[in-house]
Amino acid sequence: MDNNNFEARLLTKDDYKGFVTVYNDFRDRAVDEYKFELEPLKFEDFVDAVEKKLIECVVLFEDTIPVAFLVYTTAISEAIELNIIHSFKMENMIERGMYLIKKFLELTKSERYDKIVCYPMLGEQKNLIGDIARYGFKFVGIAVLRFMMSGTNSRDILKITQLSELDNEYRLVDWQDKYFEDAVEVVQEGFETSADALFDPRFKTLDGTRDIITKIVKNIYAEFLPEATTVMLYNNIPVGFCFMNLTGGRIANIPIVAIRKEHQGKGLSKHMLKKSVETLIRIADNGERPISEVNTTTETNNFQALKMYRHLGFKEDYNYPQAYLPVKD
Repeated sequence: MDNNNFEARLLTKDDYKGFVTVYNDFRDRAVDEYKFELEPLKFEDFVDAVEKKLIECVVLFEDTIPVAFLVYTTAISEAIELNIIHSFKMENMIERGMYLIKKFLELTKSERYDKIVCYPMLGEQKNLIGDIARYGFKFVGIAVLRFMMSGTNSRDILKITQLSELDNEYRLVDWQDKYFEDAVEVVQEGFETSADALFDPRFKTLDGTRDIITKIVKNIYAEFLPEATTVMLYNNIPVGFCFMNLTGGRIANIPIVAIRKEHQGKGLSKHMLKKSVETLIRIADNGERPISEVNTTTETNNFQALKMYRHLGFKEDYNYPQAYLPVKD
């Protein structure tokens, strides 16, 4: 990391001409190697986002030539989100990546007194684990699961899945805005001590959870699907939620499934999930939306959640380390 030929600094307009080749190399690899759901921004849109300060881009120069970059943002959540570290043609990833990490930590030093850093280490980035651990990063294993609308037997599994009958006190309904504050309380209770709260501390407070739910239902993260978001009522009081949104008009995602503790262990989450997925299948089959898959994530050691998803036709696609750097003391 003390390579005298290296210089890392924030991207400027003077760098665009040389940097475009490195950025487009990343775009070419984003879907296959980094498992991005959709293609990243085109270069013109990327630099527009940089100029608007929606994202920050740190570029690594080797002998004055751009060879790698790091992108981060503080615009979406209370965390500093480290989005990607990419090295041109995936060469010298560890040395270049660690030089960028060092510069990133310098640039965010003051912000890290009250913000954690979260970093999904997709693709080759996982090779940086041992090195960034020296800076205090900690890790949670994340599994990505997919329910494919075609090409697999996901539908067949869902179709033959038999769930126990719901007690008369329980009822499944679609999302309505009137359930918002109930959702905040249920989600905060369920996620306050979860691994998610380690890299998204908003889950630790009602105000923080309110921000998360607001961004889900107001289409900040993706397009919210109220018709496929299922609410579990107990004597007409909301006690569980399965949220659903849509990316790029075709990839459905389950950002949150939560149920009050006193109602857990009864298989209620399966009922919510099944109803939500069946709604998406109907939407896809009716030609309303070209939905190709439903995906979600959970911790690799959350065996109960993994079992639930598998039972309903989801299959594990890949795992990755979710890194997070706690707030500075």
